[in-house]
Amino acid sequence: MPFTEVEIFRAIQQNQFLPYFQPLVDLREGNIRGFEVLARWQHPTRDLINPGNFIPAVERHGFMNGMSISLFKQAFTAARLLPSNVGLSVNLSPGQLHDRALPSLLHRLADAAEFDLKRLTVEITESALLDDLDRAALTAADLKARGVRLSLDDFGTGYSSLLHLQALPFDELKVDISFVRSMVASRQSRKITAAVISLGISLGLETVGEGIEDRSQANLLLWQGCTIGQGWLYGRPVPAAELPAVLAQIRPRTAAEPIPSLIADISLSLEGHPTERLSQLRAIYDSAPVGLCFLDCELRYVNLNQRLAAMNGTTVAALLGRKVADAAPEHYAQVEGHLKRAIQGEACSGAEISAPPTEPGGPPSTRLASYQPVRDETGEVLGVCVSIVDISAFKQNEETLRESADHYRHSIGLNPQSPWVTDAEGRNLTVNPQWQVLTGSTPPRAKDFGWLDAVHPDDRERTTVTSQQSIDSGLPLDVEYRIRGTDGAWQSMRSRGEARRNSVGEITRWYGSVECIDSPRHVIKHRRRA
Repeated sequence: MPFTEVEIFRAIQQNQFLPYFQPLVDLREGNIRGFEVLARWQHPTRDLINPGNFIPAVERHGFMNGMSISLFKQAFTAARLLPSNVGLSVNLSPGQLHDRALPSLLHRLADAAEFDLKRLTVEITESALLDDLDRAALTAADLKARGVRLSLDDFGTGYSSLLHLQALPFDELKVDISFVRSMVASRQSRKITAAVISLGISLGLETVGEGIEDRSQANLLLWQGCTIGQGWLYGRPVPAAELPAVLAQIRPRTAAEPIPSLIADISLSLEGHPTERLSQLRAIYDSAPVGLCFLDCELRYVNLNQRLAAMNGTTVAALLGRKVADAAPEHYAQVEGHLKRAIQGEACSGAEISAPPTEPGGPPSTRLASYQPVRDETGEVLGVCVSIVDISAFKQNEETLRESADHYRHSIGLNPQSPWVTDAEGRNLTVNPQWQVLTGSTPPRAKDFGWLDAVHPDDRERTTVTSQQSIDSGLPLDVEYRIRGTDGAWQSMRSRGEARRNSVGEITRWYGSVECIDSPRHVIKHRRRA
């Protein structure tokens, strides 16, 4: 469905993009915990348009920030219709997560609407973290400092979820909708949701199951330990005016309504003999994609799964009842401090541990561990729950990505075209190494308008006038001029560029490139003057 730049710009100015609200419900208590804010386009000549049909066009034309600002303003204002303990969840695009100005912008918009940012949860997909994880972490830390909660959306579908859990201070995991919708019929999906929820619990994170369409899915998620549910079972997205009706419609669970242990109409049933229930629980425990164990206060293995035993190169039976210091003396020094703090009641997450190679002659492996104190109903620590995952492959991927970035930078430096970037007034901001190779002009000398020093005196005025005309009109730049090379020869160049605009149509940058258009026989030799 094609949408023009002008059409989207007008939609932002006229507030045609509207926030719709879908409830997030506490699975155990049945009350509303919050609403996810979803974008809709109330187009003047078409039906209500879903985001999948217009978000690509909004991003392509560079209007994501403008549309989001409009939606945030409306959503924060609509929150006045909600109780103070009911929050909002919003999604961020990759570009927005890398925008260092976003936290202060949210702060200003929330202040203007008298909305407490502690009620806001920002949902981030893994794709938003792949391009520049360090920059995303800075923005995330700033959001956290302002009281905003962070949620990792669509967990379980990306290749580096666990690494991202370590890198950013998340508060919540969202179980991907594809697993929730198939979990009643598919044993494999049930194992995945159980593993994700178990991981979230061990890391002290809330878990949200999205895409719940019937009560059987909700009951199964609740039994697995999921905290919050979202989906058509609780309501479809509605405009702000219908929020009071949604609040009145969803009622908390009463004391007379028993919390189900598990639905009865699926093949996995835990309502049978205790031995059968134990076997089924053991199967779920062993199917978790991480190494899991429980240690008592003497740091002895009370229980563990097969994956953790395999990580230690042994069997479950060989570890049960042994102290960690005796079973794994080669790396106990790395984990001793974390274990002792957990016994004292302090949760320790995101600890990296170096381990021996998984294969003879292979490189050392790296593991990510979490140590969570386990308490009884009185709050006394009974032991430590440990979850460990091997992230060696992720570390290798990180190194590969860094090497790729280095290759990319080198290839740009060798490109015959010299990219350039200027501010809105035409001052040069970046100098490509190729320009220095061509002219001998260093980056400090070529910045701002210093690059004109390399232009032939007869061409400078025309080049300056042509550039200024583009700056004034906003039309693409296309200009030819001569530059003196490092060997004294004058070379004909062609520079082309286009303007980059913000959400309100103002020019913020000019991007382009300059390339030599001389063939070797047309290079005019110019004798250097003494």
